[in-house]
Amino acid sequence: MNDLANKKCVPCEGGIPAFDIKEIHKYLKKINGWNVLQNKEKSYFIQKEFKFKNYSDSEKFVLEVGKIAETEGHHPDIFFGWGYASIKISTHAIKGLAESDFILAAKIDKI
Repeated sequence: MNDLANKKCVPCEGGIPAFDIKEIHKYLKKINGWNVLQNKEKSYFIQKEFKFKNYSDSEKFVLEVGKIAETEGHHPDIFFGWGYASIKISTHAIKGLAESDFILAAKIDKI
């Protein structure tokens, strides 16, 4: 695999299978500190918690994530507040994970 952060997210409209857990773990090794979790429907997603000194730093980070998301056409769930941000990524169209999810995570890690 090439450096994920240098790749472009590819829009997914469904019709492909989500990664299985073996493929997920292969890609998980290419990103830093992300956790793979399952929702109540047993669909996989990746999530990472970020810590900051204050609210302003959290907000600046979230705005940068938003810029990347718009550029890539791939939008994570973002939760943030004073001193923290949590980013959750999955591909809704396939109810799971695909390469673009890991590409987005790698780009976020570069902030």
